[in-house]
Amino acid sequence: MIRITRLHKSFGARYLFRDASMYAGARDRVAIVGPNGSGKTTLFEMIAGEQSPDGGRIDVPKGAVIGFLRQETDDLRGRSVLEEVLKAGSEATDTAHRLAILETEMAEASDEDRPVLVDEYGRLQARFSAIGGYAVESEAKKILAGLGFSEEDTRRRTETLSGGWLMRIALAKLLLAGPDVLMLDEPTNHLDVESVEWLERFLRSYEGAILLISHDRDFINSFATKVVEIDSTRLVSYTGNYKDFVRQREAIALQRAAEAKTQDRKIAATQEFIDRFRYKATKAKQVQSRVKALEKMERVTSPSSAGRVMKLEFPPPPRAGRVVLELRDVAFGYDDRLVYEQLNLAIERHHKVALVGPNGAGKTTLLKLVAGVLQPREGERKLGHNTSIGYFAQHQIEALDPNNRIIQEFERAVPAGIHLKARDLLGRFLFSGDDIDKRVAVMSGGERTRLALAKILASPVNLLCLDEPTNHLDIQSRDALEDALADYTGAVVLITHDRHLIRNIADRIVEVVAGRVTVFDGDYDYYLSKRDHEANAPSGTAAGADRQISAKDRRRASARVRAQTADLRRKIARIESELEEVAKQLSELSETLADPDVYSSGADVAELVRAYEKAKARTEKLERSWEDAARSLEAAEA
Repeated sequence: MIRITRLHKSFGARYLFRDASMYAGARDRVAIVGPNGSGKTTLFEMIAGEQSPDGGRIDVPKGAVIGFLRQETDDLRGRSVLEEVLKAGSEATDTAHRLAILETEMAEASDEDRPVLVDEYGRLQARFSAIGGYAVESEAKKILAGLGFSEEDTRRRTETLSGGWLMRIALAKLLLAGPDVLMLDEPTNHLDVESVEWLERFLRSYEGAILLISHDRDFINSFATKVVEIDSTRLVSYTGNYKDFVRQREAIALQRAAEAKTQDRKIAATQEFIDRFRYKATKAKQVQSRVKALEKMERVTSPSSAGRVMKLEFPPPPRAGRVVLELRDVAFGYDDRLVYEQLNLAIERHHKVALVGPNGAGKTTLLKLVAGVLQPREGERKLGHNTSIGYFAQHQIEALDPNNRIIQEFERAVPAGIHLKARDLLGRFLFSGDDIDKRVAVMSGGERTRLALAKILASPVNLLCLDEPTNHLDIQSRDALEDALADYTGAVVLITHDRHLIRNIADRIVEVVAGRVTVFDGDYDYYLSKRDHEANAPSGTAAGADRQISAKDRRRASARVRAQTADLRRKIARIESELEEVAKQLSELSETLADPDVYSSGADVAELVRAYEKAKARTEKLERSWEDAARSLEAAEA
């Protein structure tokens, strides 16, 4: 599908690629790995034809469609979320528009003109069916739901959404379009864990080639069939996923180290012979032979190391009380929307807590309440003895002054009376030499993340609140952060979509769903087992989570809820029954409209189309009613 042969690319005196080659087949799932700045995005842009190589070839089959998801997206305006995504199915959308026009024309046409319009309608209807037109909207809705959009969200205007949600729209459009080659540059950066898991399932069954840039190990491991490493300007291919890549790379490194040791002994022996007999006439021919052999010898090299890596270490935290922070009966909301009510949570000095749950559930709000960025409307936020807090979030990155130099921006964060060697500390974050005089405005996303993390270390704290700290960090930098958090003896409250980080750091999981908080007193695997058990448990049974109310109170509350919500449950069941009937009707009409014989049999095609549109509108109305009832039920049960 894609063949790269002896590729060369440089910027000034710096080579990104030199004599680099790789191949990706039509159903390969290829992860491109390498440290930040090694050329991964540049490689994608050359494959997409947006940059030209300095030498070599990139061969893509004629007519193959390439879809490229970038790390940034343009503002989208003037359409709803669903309308914007449906643009990706442009032929189906255009055909549907033409069919709607023809329906109006047929209704107004004379008996003499109508047969020509019906013939045209039949031809377009057959084409619409052939390209999956009847399924494109439902497929778009399925993709949007998988990426975290509710039915109500799909009707929102795109200009009202944040950059993270716009990136989800860009991803949804690409998945709906279904190109022959899907190129994804950090697709999980703006997704919650549930959406990442859905995307993994989608990509595993994708009918095309996938090229992926990601620093999320678990994501790569879930579906990659090949890993290509950018190693000292070369492309080195490994079979399997990221775990296989690490294992193979280590085996090759050991093998080459042994070969290099053997070669060094041989070189030393040869050099000793040359030195010993260099001036002996009877050995001149043998000496010259060995000199030439040394000159021609290809030295054994191991896979290159990743280069400089962050040496991250959090300062020892000040001594704190057993409980560093507590939220007691806290209520909080935005305008008229209540997010939390009677929220209770305690963080102890050695806790490493991960907040998990879908986007929009309230994780970031909870973290801000813990960090003191937001204040409760009701209840109490109580700091423990000697508690000091460090807070990292996207806001800290955006708040960096673009006009400052790196060292100026760092020194702004150093409290008065604190003496530290700024250059040494910045050096641990890979800022050294002339780098520290670079302005913030020209820094990459990874560099800005590293600088914002460095600023947290300017003063010791005993509670770290981190919101997506791994975004824009390469795998080596993520490993450094993970090691530092593992060694840190203070408390940590963390939001991240990086399951590898959660699994290796968190000893408690706090699940946030629709403003409800459940504490799981165990690691991420413990939480997953409890979650799966709850999902498979009969309705009404306990799942073993450490709820914040007693079992007796929970039974009483459950009895009250059942009494209060019986009508809502019956309403939902009735709507679901109607939805099944309408879905069956839609399926039958779709099959009829997809049959080319219908258009030559004299059937009233326009009437069939009206019936189809009526059934579709009925489905949408029932879905909205179901969502309203489900929200009401959820609120009653909260």
